Amino acid sequence: MPFEDELNQILPADLPGRDQVVSQAAQHLELIVEANQHLNLTRITGAREAAIKHVLDSVIPWRLFSGAKHVMDAGTGPGFPGIPLALVLPGTRFTLAESIQKKARFVESVVTKLELRNVIVVPRRVEEIWREGGVDVITARAFAPIPRALGLLAPALKAGKRLLLYKGPDADREIAEAEKEAGKLRAKMAVVMRYDLPDSLGSRTIVQIDV
Repeated sequence: MPFEDELNQILPADLPGRDQVVSQAAQHLELIVEANQHLNLTRITGAREAAIKHVLDSVIPWRLFSGAKHVMDAGTGPGFPGIPLALVLPGTRFTLAESIQKKARFVESVVTKLELRNVIVVPRRVEEIWREGGVDVITARAFAPIPRALGLLAPALKAGKRLLLYKGPDADREIAEAEKEAGKLRAKMAVVMRYDLPDSLGSRTIVQIDV
């Protein structure tokens, strides 16, 4: 199983429930490759690149989520970062929001096949459903530039929700561009983690926003 082999090589040794995460994350990637033939879920299907860009990237910041009771993943796509995080944190509830119906149906099938009891999928936009179920953290990868994210999620921030956004190397520019919008909300923006992916596959910045 090439996905399992790659995940065994790259996932951190101290990742909680590592063996289970490797096994189930590999199944998730296999289901993506199978469905990708007719759904166009992702252009990344090579074993090593998918393991790094989809799974490793999702779980590296897991400690930032460890105190959360209920996390909402905004625009989860084929299930990232929500499903890998849910595998690492089985005691945390995850709601995966995906407004594109065919993607939501796919993610729901993955949740069923992997028997993820701490995950539900909602086929709607995050700004429509963040009030449901006592969410305390909203996360997203490739969601929207920070100024737009602040506009969409302003009510959630005002209600005390915390945002943890996966951004690229230009996060500092986005933060600067969002200062005016953040000021209106009295929101604090901070870079809480930076990391480089293996094989020069990019750098990531995690930005936390709260009020």
